[in-house]
Amino acid sequence: MPQLRMRITGSSDSARAIGNLLSGIDGIEHIEEVADLMGHMDDEDSSSAGLPDDRGPGVHELEVDAPNLATARKVRQAVEALAFDLDVIVEFESDEEWGE
Repeated sequence: MPQLRMRITGSSDSARAIGNLLSGIDGIEHIEEVADLMGHMDDEDSSSAGLPDDRGPGVHELEVDAPNLATARKVRQAVEALAFDLDVIVEFESDEEWGE
């Protein structure tokens, strides 16, 4: 069973829209937002704390289980198209196990 892991750089609303898209694709039963396991290096006492550069878009990681390769490819194509429309960045983990 192929598993897709994707990182979405954008607002929570955009990540939610992508999650809603995924839940509407036939065969997709498991969609999970994976917690950020890396601690943030923000220092409250830093001279740059609170500057606009510190307030970028959020990062959301989703994990999706697809029943087969065809559905996994459909998921990737649909997410890429919606990400383009929403003007967000989506990064997928390597597709090495899919033979691509």
